[in-house]
Amino acid sequence: MKFKLLSVILLIILIGGCSVPFTEKLTTSELSEIRNPFYSESKLYMKYPHFDKVKNEHYAPAFEKGMKEHLSEIESIANNLDSPTFENTIIPMEKSGILLDRVATVFFSLTSAHTNDEMEKIRSEMAPKLSAHSDQILLNGTLFKRISQLNNKRNDLGLDTEGIRLVKKYYTDFIRSGAKLSSKEKEQLKSINGKIAVLQTNFSQNILKEVNALAVVVNSREELDGLNDTSIEAAANEANSRGLEGKYVIALKNTSSQPVMASLKNRALREKIHKTSLSRGSNGSEFDNREILSKVIKLRAERAQLMGYSNHASYRLESQTAQTPEAVNERLTSLAPKALINAKKEASDLQKLIDAENGGFELAAWDWDFYTEKVRSERYSFDASQLKPYFEMNNVLQRGVFYAANQLFGISFKERFDLPVYQEDVRVFEVFNEDGNTLALFIYDGYARSSKRGGAWMNAYVSQSKLKGNLPVVANHQNIVKPPKGDPTLLTFDEVITMFHEFGHALHGMFSNVNYPYFSGTSVPRDFVEYPSQVNEMWAVWPSVLKNYAVHHKTGESMPTDLLDKVLATQKFNQGFSTTEYLAASILDQSLHQLTPGEVPEASDVISFEKNALKKSGIYFEAVPPRYRSTYFSHIIGGYSAGYYSYIWSEVLDADTVEWFKEKGGLKRENGDHFRKTLLSRGGSEEALILFKNFRGAEPNIKPLLDRKGLN
Repeated sequence: MKFKLLSVILLIILIGGCSVPFTEKLTTSELSEIRNPFYSESKLYMKYPHFDKVKNEHYAPAFEKGMKEHLSEIESIANNLDSPTFENTIIPMEKSGILLDRVATVFFSLTSAHTNDEMEKIRSEMAPKLSAHSDQILLNGTLFKRISQLNNKRNDLGLDTEGIRLVKKYYTDFIRSGAKLSSKEKEQLKSINGKIAVLQTNFSQNILKEVNALAVVVNSREELDGLNDTSIEAAANEANSRGLEGKYVIALKNTSSQPVMASLKNRALREKIHKTSLSRGSNGSEFDNREILSKVIKLRAERAQLMGYSNHASYRLESQTAQTPEAVNERLTSLAPKALINAKKEASDLQKLIDAENGGFELAAWDWDFYTEKVRSERYSFDASQLKPYFEMNNVLQRGVFYAANQLFGISFKERFDLPVYQEDVRVFEVFNEDGNTLALFIYDGYARSSKRGGAWMNAYVSQSKLKGNLPVVANHQNIVKPPKGDPTLLTFDEVITMFHEFGHALHGMFSNVNYPYFSGTSVPRDFVEYPSQVNEMWAVWPSVLKNYAVHHKTGESMPTDLLDKVLATQKFNQGFSTTEYLAASILDQSLHQLTPGEVPEASDVISFEKNALKKSGIYFEAVPPRYRSTYFSHIIGGYSAGYYSYIWSEVLDADTVEWFKEKGGLKRENGDHFRKTLLSRGGSEEALILFKNFRGAEPNIKPLLDRKGLN
C-alpha cells in the first residue's frame, strides 16, 4: 500500500494532476489518503483550518499517521547517541507531533462545537489509542533519562528563565505521568488510563444525547404563558424540526436550572422542566451515567494511590496554585455558611411574595427564578425582560466586547468572509494591534444547536509560539437560542456577561507572546485560567461600555439612565443563590475526588452520596440544587476534575484586580497595557501567582470578593 501510494503521488507530480479515468482506478480510501487536508500545513491565512476540505473520513487516517510520525520523532530524540542538550532534546519535543496536533485540534474542537454520529464513533475508537500513545511517550524510560539529566543541570545550561522553566516542567510532567514507576506499575497505569479515556468519552456522549432526548414537549401555547412571542416561536420551530408539528419543545441547557424558568407562569410545567433537568444521567435510561461516574472516580483514586497520593484531589491539586485539598476545603467551607445564610434570606423574601399572592405552597427549586424576577421587579422597579431589547447579539459583540478591548488595549477587528467555517452561523474576525499588524484571528460561534455541547468555552485552533512562528487562531462558543428567521437575537443579561467572560479567555490566547508552545496562551493552572476571563466581565457593566452597546434594537436609543442604574444596583442581587449553587457543585467535585478507591459509591448510591456530602459540608438546601449534579457534570469528567473550585479561587484574584482598575482610573490604555505586558502576554511562562504579583504589586486580597458577594 505504501509503495503504491508513493507511485500515485509521483505520477500526479509528473503529469500535473490526475485525469478522471486515472482516479477511477483508485479506491475511495486511497483518494482520501491523497487529498487528506491534515497531511500538510494549511495554506490558508495564518494556518487557519481548512474546514471546507475536512471530511469525516479524513480524521482516523490522520490520527493514525500522526501518532506513528510522532512516535518516530520521539524515538529519534530518545535514542540520540549525543549527550542530551536543550537543543537536541527539549526543542525537538516541542516541535514534534505536528500532524497529530493538527488533526486533534480540529477534531476535538468540532466534537464539542459541531459533531455528528460518525465523529462520535471515531472519538470512541480513538480515545484508548490516544491514551496509549500518550503513555508510550511519557513512560519512555530512555527519553526520561535524557530529560532527567537536563533537569539536574537546568540552571547551568545558559537558558533564559522561560527555557529553564520548560525543562523543569517537562521533568515534572514525566514524574507525574509515572516515569519513576516500576515496569509492573507502568502496565497497571496504562490499563487505568485506557479505561478512563473510554469512560470519559462515553460520559460526555451520554450528556449530549440525553440533553437532546429529554427536551420537554409542550402541547399548547397556553402552557407557555409568560414567555415572549419570540421564545414561543423558537419552541415551535424546535418542535417542527423534530417532526412534532403543532407542539412546542423546550430544549435543555447544560446547567441544573433552565433559563425559561424565570418567565414561565405555569408552575406544573416549571416543576416538570426542573425535575427533568435534574434527572439527566440518573433516570435509568440508556444514557444513565451513574455507573460510568462511579467507575471513573474509582479508577482515578486507584491511579492516584499507584502514583503515591492519598486520592485524586491530592494528585491534581499539587500542580495547581491551591496545591492541597486542605487549602481548597478551607476556602470552600469558609464561604459556604455565609452563602447559605444569604440564600435562606433570599428564600424568605421569595416566600413572603408567594404568601402575599395567596400562592398556598412552599417555595421549591422550580419557583426560585420565577419569583426572583418578581422580587427584582418590585425592589428595583424593573424585570429582566426590559433589558433584552437593548442586548442585540451583534451590538454586544462589536460595540460592547470589541469596543472595550479597543479602549483598553488598542486592538481593532475586521470581519473576514473569505475564510471557510464549519457551520453557517460561525463568524471570523481578524484582530489587529494598534500599529496595524495582525495579532490574531478570532472565531465566534454563538448559537445553540443539537450538534453542540452545552455551556460556553474558548479554544485555540492555532496556539501562539515564536519557536513555530505561529500567531493565534482562537474561538469562543456560546449556546444562545437562535430566534426565528428575520427576528433579532436578543440576549439575557447572563448571556451578555458570558460573552465578555469567554472573550477574556480569547484575549489571554491572542495576547500570548511566548517562545515555546508549552506555555502558550491559556496554558496555566486550572485555578488560574478563569482569572483573566472573570476580570473581563467587569467591562460589561462599565458605564461607558454599557452605554455604547446597550441600544434598543428597533429605535437605536441608548438604554435609559435610570434602567442602567438599576442594572448596576442589582449586582449583589441573588448572590446567595448563585454562590450557593456554585459552591455546592464545587464541594461535590471535591467530595468525590477526595475518596479512596474503597470509599467510592456504587452506581445506585451516587445520588444519595451527593445529598449526604452536601449536608456534611453544611451547604445542602433543597431549594438551591448544585449548579451541576455529578451525572451531567461534564467539567469534572473532563479537564476540571477536582478543579471546579477554580472559579471561586480565581475570583479572589479577579475581584482584587477590579479594585486595581478602579483605583487606576478604569478603562484606560495604560492600565490595559500594564495588564497585557505583565500577565496576559506571559501565558504559563512564569508561576501564576508571581505573574499576579508582577501585575498587582501585592499578594491577593480576599476582601474585595467578600464585599462583592455580600459575604462580609
